[in-house]
Amino acid sequence: MSELHAELAALQSAIGGQVILPDSPAYEEARKPTFAQYASIRPAAIVRCRTPADVVEAVARARAVGLTIAARGGGHCFAGRSTTRGLVIDLSPLSSVELQNTVATIGAGATLGAIYVRLEGEGRTIAAGSCPTVGIAGLTLGGGLGIFGRTNGLTSDQLLEAQVVLADGRVVDCDTERYDDLFWALRGAGAGQFGVVTQFVFRTVPVQELTCFRLGWPLTAANAVLEAWQAWAPEAPDELAASLLLNTFSDVDRTPAGTLFGASLGTQSETAGLVDRLVVRAGADPVSSSLEQLPYAAARHFLAEQAPGLEQPETASDNEQPPPPKLVFNKSEFFREPLPRGAIEALVDHFAADRIHGQARELDLTPWGGAYNRVQRHATAFAHRNERFLLKHAVSLGAAGSNSDRDDARTWLTRSWALAHPYGSGGVFPNFADPDLDAWATAYHRSNRNRLLQVKARYDPENVFRSDRVDIER
Repeated sequence: MSELHAELAALQSAIGGQVILPDSPAYEEARKPTFAQYASIRPAAIVRCRTPADVVEAVARARAVGLTIAARGGGHCFAGRSTTRGLVIDLSPLSSVELQNTVATIGAGATLGAIYVRLEGEGRTIAAGSCPTVGIAGLTLGGGLGIFGRTNGLTSDQLLEAQVVLADGRVVDCDTERYDDLFWALRGAGAGQFGVVTQFVFRTVPVQELTCFRLGWPLTAANAVLEAWQAWAPEAPDELAASLLLNTFSDVDRTPAGTLFGASLGTQSETAGLVDRLVVRAGADPVSSSLEQLPYAAARHFLAEQAPGLEQPETASDNEQPPPPKLVFNKSEFFREPLPRGAIEALVDHFAADRIHGQARELDLTPWGGAYNRVQRHATAFAHRNERFLLKHAVSLGAAGSNSDRDDARTWLTRSWALAHPYGSGGVFPNFADPDLDAWATAYHRSNRNRLLQVKARYDPENVFRSDRVDIER
């Protein structure tokens, strides 16, 4: 047994959780990443922590033996920061959800599906996304968008307090009065850079009926619909969240599609009137249309089941197991002005050109504005407060995709991003982390970067919480 193996094995006697080493029967399942491009990364150990004290011991042991640390909640980081060749701190056992009046206290290992089920029983919910397997920690620390976002703001805007294990072993509770600079940084730039968050406290909102919709067009209408959408969706009432997605599929014989997808807090007739304005503006009737008012729980399932995205689950069960890993690559950027017609045409042409069997592509346009932009850009670490919409380019392959397949996918992705980039703001959504992004700290954090460096120097001067790939010091 190596000295490192012995040191990590000894950690088991110091914690109430579980230490999983490479020779453990549970290791392969425990280390399995959400995205297959990180499947070759083999952690020295995975520590499933049941308490903040377990996290303290894990951090101390990693420091003692010189291992990097990755904190893992849901494990959905596109840049692979949910794993490491060092020590993975698995927070999944810290998954409690408690509600007192209108305030929810949630463990950092909780996933959205479990959170929603627990809160809905008491008529409450949080402003967050719709995928049930996404973890609350990564979502919140990177900002967090969702159906209620244009009405209530980012998930991080709902955060009232956080409990954090620091590099020096302290466990602190931070809010706007206690460790307020740390609390500022966690709201939009946390992502494991300053400590390991073990618990969140959120304000909640009442559950409401939602009018959900899905309209589909052939790709021949994409230019007109996209041009109309970017003038319509960001200007719509805050109660409406209407994303536009273009999708090609791994089966090249399957027809590419354009989809308007989302929900509204308005009535069915109010929402139909708003959606009709887009159809008229585009001058293209949809070939399919679904619009119905649903109770909140049913609406959540609609949004998870009917989403046309690359990670569409086979079911929308709140207890759903994650799907088998795929290779997923993405780039994103915010926009403050509409794309000109020529750029739209070039983007759509490239989107559908030279399709390859096994490769699925997506352009995902999300309206910003509303409550997202009603917070000042320096009020929290999330700096993207003056945007019109967000465009994500994504491509996926099966886990067995060859190096050539991966190169082809990345080539398509890079070119797609480059066609739109001249018209973008330069800002990139931290939740859509891009491991290939140049000058990433400025792109993610904009004018908040310098203050973040000061927070990093205060709470983690030795850069204990650094990624194998990127960290705030780069």
